[in-house]
Amino acid sequence: MKKTLLDISSKKTCGCSGNKLNCMDAKSWIKCQLGVWQFNYEKRDIRDKELHPATFPISLAKKVIELFTHEGELVIDPFNGSGTTLVASQDLNRNAVGFDINKEYCELSESRIHKMLLDWSKQITINDDARNVPLYFEDEVISLALTSPPYANLLNRQRLNKSRRGTDRLNAQFMKVEQYSQNKNDLGVLSIDDFEIAIFEIYSNLFPAIKPNGHIVINVADMWWEGSRIPIHIYIIRALEKAGFIFKNTIIWDRTNIVNGIGIFGWPSNYITMGTTFEYILDFYKPCTQI
Repeated sequence: MKKTLLDISSKKTCGCSGNKLNCMDAKSWIKCQLGVWQFNYEKRDIRDKELHPATFPISLAKKVIELFTHEGELVIDPFNGSGTTLVASQDLNRNAVGFDINKEYCELSESRIHKMLLDWSKQITINDDARNVPLYFEDEVISLALTSPPYANLLNRQRLNKSRRGTDRLNAQFMKVEQYSQNKNDLGVLSIDDFEIAIFEIYSNLFPAIKPNGHIVINVADMWWEGSRIPIHIYIIRALEKAGFIFKNTIIWDRTNIVNGIGIFGWPSNYITMGTTFEYILDFYKPCTQI
């Protein structure tokens, strides 16, 4: 397919020199060295599952963007959803493009971006399949690809709220199917094995557009499916490594500060650690020479 290149800059606009990774001072850098991170939601965050079933906080996106980019550089989100990556990029003066196959999510994303008189950076939402992302960029222009992808078909079922206590289970999400869409091209309708293949294809095609030493950061949680633990993070690691990226860091998003009560799931005979209390933030980078 023919490329349709976007009119968006990828050049840093800060005063940082040399080979520095970002604009951080030493104090901020030290805080990122801890392998367990916590975040809080703010009023601008999307918490309504009727709008989007799975979002991460703006504060998470901002920390990742600050760590792996300079001001003015280009950030993308291949599974943009509600547009959190774009909101964080605007706050931090980074250029950003978010892609989503769902038109309604694109409209939600656009509504969250403030149109300013002076555009120090640009944020764009595009209604397109993640498989087509490379068609919009020249080679070696993207500094960071940050996303939280669909969890294969593991959300495509009625929610039983087993992690909640008593009548708390009977909330607005009880027995609802919290799926992104039923589009045949949506990764959220694929089996876990087909999901791994699709992730490989998407990031393999994206590889040329990432700058050397540019980063891929993926937020994901493991899931339970028909009595078995599905280690989604392992499927993603395998796919990204096969696509040519180097797996560098695992950061744990400790969600205990934002979880509203945990039920006695599995008690008293089947011990299970709840995925609601933590998620993975997986960090990969593109080597200077392809492996």
